[in-house]
Amino acid sequence: MPTQPQKCHQFAALHTHPDAFIIANPWDIGSALLLQGMGFKALATTSSGFAYAMGQQDGEPALEEKLAHCRVIANAADIPLNADFEDGYADSPQGVADNVEQLIKTGVAGCSIEDFDRTGKSLYDLSAAVERLSAAIEVARKQDFPFTITARAEHLLRAEQNLDEVITRLQAYERAGADVLYAPGIRSLDDLRTVTRELNKPFNMLGVTIPDATLADFHAAGAQRVSIGGALTYASVKPIIEFGQAMINKGTFNWTREIASSQQIRELFAAEG
Repeated sequence: MPTQPQKCHQFAALHTHPDAFIIANPWDIGSALLLQGMGFKALATTSSGFAYAMGQQDGEPALEEKLAHCRVIANAADIPLNADFEDGYADSPQGVADNVEQLIKTGVAGCSIEDFDRTGKSLYDLSAAVERLSAAIEVARKQDFPFTITARAEHLLRAEQNLDEVITRLQAYERAGADVLYAPGIRSLDDLRTVTRELNKPFNMLGVTIPDATLADFHAAGAQRVSIGGALTYASVKPIIEFGQAMINKGTFNWTREIASSQQIRELFAAEG
């Protein structure tokens, strides 16, 4: 099992590699090991997927639950894990710093901090967002390894489709020292190009918002990293609903012909990251 510093160096290197990469989003240990066994080079937690696994809505799990979740997946996986750390689980910059310090101790290789107040249900103004992000970056820089901080601008998801505002925020986060920049909600490759050409740091693209694009398309438009949020979680939920309805409504079991084999799962679990 690689050490946390080794994973952190591996994760940082992926963001400077000539090729873009997909960072897959597991929601529990089993899905993490499957994705690792398939050959993904890094993983990221998903707030919505984790909330589903806890029987809760996105944003409801408490800080201690999130830290425990990150710890078990980071300890189980051989490849780097990035944490979707939402709004840092605190309002004040000091609170964000304290919580990021706890998060680093779980063994993850990086985290994202967003500029949306999950409690107040509103975007932080830019100065407050920069202060909160800077507090997280300061903690990261105190480590003996490169802990990657992703600054996440929520404007396109939480407010109007205003690319100028998104660019302004991302540029401010870049100046604050963020390692990676992220603006979920971009819905065209042209918009992605518009954003990334104004930035100098690696950009994370939420791939599910342009489902017909490929990794190569995203990279050509300026993205270095492509994530999928809770999409795999909900893709796995769909057959549970469909097959469950088949049993309840029809009493049928022919859906079992479509399930993964235990041998295939064992092989993927055993594969090295």
